[in-house]
Amino acid sequence: HQVLSMEGNGTRGEAIFRMNCAVCHGIEATGEVGPKLLGVSDHKTKVGLIKQVISGQTPPMPQFQPEPQDMADLLNYLERL
Repeated sequence: HQVLSMEGNGTRGEAIFRMNCAVCHGIEATGEVGPKLLGVSDHKTKVGLIKQVISGQTPPMPQFQPEPQDMADLLNYLERL
């Protein structure tokens, strides 16, 4: 997977999260409509997190198709939660 070989920028990842994910997962990822994401990387692998974001298979979460660098940045942010 191309994203796994990329260096993620957590600061950009946080901005991407706030624009696209925070409305459901909360600005601090503590959960709203969507589940809390604090510690999410403790029980989901990098590949699992990527699939969760892009698959659209967990309604009501929409399918989100970020560019590879944006996904790498988002992944870096999620792993620090």
